[in-house]
Amino acid sequence: MSEPLAERMRPRTLDDYIGQKHLVGEGAILRKMIDAGHISSFILWGPPGVGKTTLAQIIANKLEAPFYTLSAVTSGVKDVRDVIDKAKKSRFFNTSSPILFIDEIHRFSKSQQDSLLGAVEKGVVTLIGATTENPSFEVIRPLLSRCQVYVLKSLEKDDLMQLLQRAVTTDVQLRERTITLRETGAMMRYSGGDARKLLNILELMVGAVPPPEEVVITDEQVEKQLQQNPLAYDKDGEMHYDIISAFIKSIRGSDPDAALYWMARMIEGGEDPQFIARRLVISAAEDIGLANPNALLLANAAFDAVMKIGWPEGRIPLAEAAVYLATSPKSNSAYLGIDAALQLVRETGNQPVPLHLRNAPTKLMAQLGYSDGYKYAHDFPGHFVVQQFMPDELTGRRLWMAQHMPSEEKLYQNMLRCWGDRFKDDK
Repeated sequence: MSEPLAERMRPRTLDDYIGQKHLVGEGAILRKMIDAGHISSFILWGPPGVGKTTLAQIIANKLEAPFYTLSAVTSGVKDVRDVIDKAKKSRFFNTSSPILFIDEIHRFSKSQQDSLLGAVEKGVVTLIGATTENPSFEVIRPLLSRCQVYVLKSLEKDDLMQLLQRAVTTDVQLRERTITLRETGAMMRYSGGDARKLLNILELMVGAVPPPEEVVITDEQVEKQLQQNPLAYDKDGEMHYDIISAFIKSIRGSDPDAALYWMARMIEGGEDPQFIARRLVISAAEDIGLANPNALLLANAAFDAVMKIGWPEGRIPLAEAAVYLATSPKSNSAYLGIDAALQLVRETGNQPVPLHLRNAPTKLMAQLGYSDGYKYAHDFPGHFVVQQFMPDELTGRRLWMAQHMPSEEKLYQNMLRCWGDRFKDDK
């Protein structure tokens, strides 16, 4: 049985390696270390199919170092220790440290990662880890401090086209066939920057046409063969957090088109509509706030509507809320104010409530001065009277700072009328 195309096309040298020029191009940091014949431990972080495993193997071949590999999915602490023992025995004077490549290192437990520390620190092995998840979240701090982290990018269209052409013209099996790449848009879209997925699609398309017939690849044929959602969206993975971050930042940045785009990415990827609705409610309170208090009402109404009408119609009130939030004026004064208040409470502890603000439900409390001197605001002109509401130690402290757009300016001007100089430092 022949190897899959993706394995047959795996590069053996850096000259054949496609993409990641920022790391392995001429003068790039990894290229310099490899050419110098010495590398330190590092972690390759990037999406699937961009060459993490291939790069580790190329480095081992270039340095002529023993190469050990472990999969975090199938290996335990014992496997780690066994490999380290083998590495110690294979290390000779003046030779490069054996390379230990760990695929999906983010899946290693803390104890498994702990078992690596000593060997990495002493140079028994040079660790190359590969992960699709943010290593700052998944790799223990002591191990992360001993490794550089290099970010690999999804392959760009030019990289993928180069890979396709190379496969069609150089692969030992494909070059025996007549293959015409009439359209490649669907292949690019379904691969999502993943070289392995692209080669698998190509192999599938070629395998569907019996030799010696010509293979003519079109977008329609690719879509018919695959019949699946081409979008990469792992609701528990890094992309989930990246896309929701882009969605919220688009709303905050007042770009309704981008907000709708990122919402569509989540919808097409199968995101829970309630998750999207919750984020809209949070954004309305955090980013629009007092600049347009109706935003919170509309976001909450959209949440209710989704719960009542379900999917797919629920996308419409969600889109309405997203556009309304994105096009609304923005203020985070309430958000900053509560955070400032929380920080003040943490710094000053349990300050006593002034006596005139305390409740006096019993005769004894009244005799002790509870509620004595409290002024009922509605008994005064304009329903306001100056009195102290903060604890004695914190009198005069400011926490809410108005942000001067039209709706919030009205609130600020009212505070000026009530409190005068206390609010004059706001502008």
